[in-house]
Amino acid sequence: MQGHTTTHTENKARLSRIEGQVRAVNRMIDDGEYCIDIITQIQAARSALQSVSKIILEKHLKHFVADALAEQNEAAIDEKLEEIMAVIKRMGK
Repeated sequence: MQGHTTTHTENKARLSRIEGQVRAVNRMIDDGEYCIDIITQIQAARSALQSVSKIILEKHLKHFVADALAEQNEAAIDEKLEEIMAVIKRMGK
């Protein structure tokens, strides 16, 4: 991404926990656990991923969109709004 200067260190711990959840789901399948329990764990992992997505989107809005607005750069504002709308539409699926 052009001009990308933010870091996501605060999300690394969240992603590590999600990775652990996914490994646990894989073990549950290997161990023949009850299907409903597996589905519950998959839903928890999906929810955690959605939370990380929302945090990153909020950070993007506060940083990149705010910069475009502060610069009063119409082209950059339009580009960021289109980008964000596409992401929001995908998140809703």
